[in-house]
Amino acid sequence: MSLTLHVFYMMLQGVFNADEASVSVKECIEGVIGGTDYNQCKVNQWTASIVEHSLTHLVNQGRPFKYMVNCTIMQKSGAGLHTANSCYWDTATDGSCTVRWENRTMYCVVSVFAVAVTL
Repeated sequence: MSLTLHVFYMMLQGVFNADEASVSVKECIEGVIGGTDYNQCKVNQWTASIVEHSLTHLVNQGRPFKYMVNCTIMQKSGAGLHTANSCYWDTATDGSCTVRWENRTMYCVVSVFAVAVTL
């Protein structure tokens, strides 16, 4: 089965596509903070914007999911950043993805959780 046909089949079945969501989130991150340097005064605005744009892109795909999106931005300073997520859900339909993005001055980590809505 071709990749496009496989994605279409997954859409019909209500299965979360982590690869497609990751691409969408990366585009949102690039659109908000791509090419900029870390700025403490703008972090709240950036995180809110990344979350809102990512959520809008996901919802506009018209798939039967409830989404949760989390964004963390951290200045590169040599300190460690560790994150972990855990979910108890139906692994046949629900899913998650985490996107790690960085430039020379900051890290951005966005996690998306999708829970299927059965109609």
